[in-house]
Amino acid sequence: MKLAFPLVLTFAVVSAHYTFPSFIYNGVTTEPWLYNRRTNNYWSQAPVTDVKSIDLRCYTSITGATASTLSVTAGSKLGIQTDGSIFHPGVVNIYMAKAPGNVTSWDGSGAVWFKVYEISAVTDDGSSITFPSEGLPSVTFTIPKALPSGQYLVRTEAIALHSASSFGGAQFYVGCGQISVTGGGNRTPKPLVSIPGLYTGNEPGILINIYWPIPTSYVQPGPAVWRG
Repeated sequence: MKLAFPLVLTFAVVSAHYTFPSFIYNGVTTEPWLYNRRTNNYWSQAPVTDVKSIDLRCYTSITGATASTLSVTAGSKLGIQTDGSIFHPGVVNIYMAKAPGNVTSWDGSGAVWFKVYEISAVTDDGSSITFPSEGLPSVTFTIPKALPSGQYLVRTEAIALHSASSFGGAQFYVGCGQISVTGGGNRTPKPLVSIPGLYTGNEPGILINIYWPIPTSYVQPGPAVWRG
């Protein structure tokens, strides 16, 4: 009987975390870790908390994982599926980066990342703050029609803010998948950023007390979304 409570507590803590192992394309959810690089936390589900860590990029410093590459069409919708749901209050960013050649052998280093989608917080001038991404089992975005054809990394970033009132308290749940875009356009995505290097950890959308006083506004971390 003495083991019952610790076991339940451990399960609750683990189940509150999550990974991004699958894509959703043309109504089909792909096999876990087939097109998405297996992250260090595929078993523990633990987040990244150091914004200067190389793991902020794709979280594969231990696994060294690569994956197969999913063929998609520019202008189509692509979903990223969790292994449960985005449990915590927080926000979501999705970044992409074009590989100089075969994406399977590329690590995504340098100022190559651009944001294609975000889910921010909703505030009411200090009366309330809500997080539309909380509880979502997946996130879906449109691959910009103007995006040049080629092979890309797609990086999903969910920033949990329930413990973000102190430096290093924000939790980053990240993962990278591999896609090959066909039928693309000729626009140049911008601005381009490096990951890590994108954040200092002191940004108002990362270092924030979401409980009290209730924020009157929210500043989404990262650059503006490139929509083509």
